[in-house]
Amino acid sequence: MSADCTPAGRITKSLLGYGVVAGPFYAVVALAQALTRDGFDPSRHAWSLLSNGDLGWIQIANFVLTGLMTIAGAYGLRRALTPGHGRTWAPLLIGIYGVSLIGAGIFRADPAQGFPVGAPDSTSISWHGMMHLMAGGIGFLCLIAACFVLATRFSREGRGGLAWFSRITGVAFFAGFAGIASGSQGPTTLAFVTAVLLVWAWFTTVCRHFYRTVR
Repeated sequence: MSADCTPAGRITKSLLGYGVVAGPFYAVVALAQALTRDGFDPSRHAWSLLSNGDLGWIQIANFVLTGLMTIAGAYGLRRALTPGHGRTWAPLLIGIYGVSLIGAGIFRADPAQGFPVGAPDSTSISWHGMMHLMAGGIGFLCLIAACFVLATRFSREGRGGLAWFSRITGVAFFAGFAGIASGSQGPTTLAFVTAVLLVWAWFTTVCRHFYRTVR
């Protein structure tokens, strides 16, 4: 952190720093579980299913902590953005996504597709499973919208690379979300995981960009 940064700037940088690490934190914790949890098949099972079983608390904590870091990053963006397009809506939409992650942790996804080991392939949706789906759906749509809001701002500022990265991320994440929402498995699950990793890389990039602008 720059020594000549103002006190307000240091706070903003700290908040944006949480946004920078939120995605890598979530991805590392989720991938570590996906590759080591007994019975979990990364090509079939959504990461939300990791909230079940004896070790489900790890993924629940992952959702909640990542959500809190995302909210902090969103607030940092609000402080870092100068007046102009997206100053209000981009941080708000990303903040709602952060809240949805916390909701996804509080309201656990239902066991399904044989995970945890011994679970049936399909079950009726419980109230907390429905809340999990609703939280995820609202959060994903808000994050997609944030991609396009910031794409417009970056384009107006002449930052073509960031603008196109934002547009591509928004389209890819919408496609991945639509695919997984349709109930498809196999390649669709892997495509959604790829989209999740892409959108986290985008959020990290955006927070790093504004981190460098703060004085």
